[in-house]
Amino acid sequence: MTVTTAHETGAKVARIVADFPIFQHPTSRGKRLVYLDSAATSQKPRAVIDALVDYYERYNANIHRGVYEIAERATNAYEEARAKVARFVGADARDLIWVRNTTEAINLVAYTWGAQHIHAGDAILTTELEHHSDLIPWQELCRRTGA
Repeated sequence: MTVTTAHETGAKVARIVADFPIFQHPTSRGKRLVYLDSAATSQKPRAVIDALVDYYERYNANIHRGVYEIAERATNAYEEARAKVARFVGADARDLIWVRNTTEAINLVAYTWGAQHIHAGDAILTTELEHHSDLIPWQELCRRTGA
């Protein structure tokens, strides 16, 4: 078993925080930014920002539609990302569905999987602490199905 000291943990956290440019700037009150609204918008590490800038500057085009060079590059990058995520989570790339955010993902699950698998009398357990965007789709599913 490997034991990690508080110093080692602190150093790891500092390296992770250093990857996020937004955390390098103090707030208007001169305090260090602490961001807790990731359900709405997540902060991006430098690698993601760099990849977005590269995309917008070099091959910003519709995927799976164009037969011109930058559209093909955009489609290839999109599919390479899908394959990489599939390998990471141990899935088949064809089974991955890209969504814009967690809210869209929860709604998709509630309205598709839930519609097929949740029935009258079933119980859906959640907490009072859930974000509104997580609570409402399940409440609506219960209203529609009688769960």
